[in-house]
Amino acid sequence: MSGPSAPLRKLGFLTIGLFDEADPRAGHEATLKIIELGEQLGFDSSWVRHRHLQYGISSPVAVLAAASQRTRHIELGTAVIPLGWENPLRLAEDLATVDVLSGGRLNPGVSVGPPMHYDRVRRSLYPDTADVEDFSYTRVRRLLDLVRGEPASDIEGFEGFEEFSRRVQPHSRGLADRMWYGAASLRSAQWAGEQGMNLLTSSVVKAEEATDFAEIQLSHIRTFRAHHPDGDRARVSQGLVVVPTDTATPTQRSRYEEYARKRTPRTASPQGPARMMFAPDLVGPSEVIAERLLANVAFREVSEVAFALPFTFEPADYVQILTDMATRLAPALGWKPAG
Repeated sequence: MSGPSAPLRKLGFLTIGLFDEADPRAGHEATLKIIELGEQLGFDSSWVRHRHLQYGISSPVAVLAAASQRTRHIELGTAVIPLGWENPLRLAEDLATVDVLSGGRLNPGVSVGPPMHYDRVRRSLYPDTADVEDFSYTRVRRLLDLVRGEPASDIEGFEGFEEFSRRVQPHSRGLADRMWYGAASLRSAQWAGEQGMNLLTSSVVKAEEATDFAEIQLSHIRTFRAHHPDGDRARVSQGLVVVPTDTATPTQRSRYEEYARKRTPRTASPQGPARMMFAPDLVGPSEVIAERLLANVAFREVSEVAFALPFTFEPADYVQILTDMATRLAPALGWKPAG
């Protein structure tokens, strides 16, 4: 097996954080324990998804606030917060607060576009402004400016006994450098690069110039870096569904393989009017997965990953998968745990 062009430098994982409606605390606690396990295993980062009006994490920033108090070293990210659901000013305050609490470990990933099922939630989400809300890149620019310390108000100084600031407080230095954009198209990749953000590229992309997933992802990475002030040094994290089976039981292995088999047909060709392409899930021994990753032209362009955990597995499955990732798969890719 030939080595990668550069060793894997940062190892991360992504979880959706499912819970049972009858006992939501148990699911959230399980997610926090998985993040704690990730730190114990030496992972560099842990990322959470969002799921509005579903049985997954609806408030990733709140969950990461809790995680920040249970961990000391692992970086904590969102992949991604859809800004169509958010007020940029309030979100900037929340992000800065959690970053301060975590000691500067927050990595907020965001995206734009109308909220999912907007026609069904608009009256609850924006009862008075639904027809004029701007879901374009401008919404991200507003958030970036506020995180970077641009004025949010023209009020400054004392009014009686109360002191006011023109910019969002707390202001967390360095947070702006850890803002990520989740891009699935060439246009989004270019825009993220022009803004000086970091790039999250996941297991879903838009088929614009090709129908080979890795080639599409590679074009996004190179387009992003071509337009980023840091060029080839600009940070990119690749997210794929990766399930090593080295220490899995026969029952677990069979279930993992069946999960991937059911999802494989959607990887054969672009799906739907938007022509979305899905990456195949990588299931098997770490040595086999490592060989497939090293042959992946997009993987060879990155030194950071956030491998996605499958949605519907059990806590014991995640323990086995993360342990195999950290102790078998990642070392085969050149990774060494920090410290």
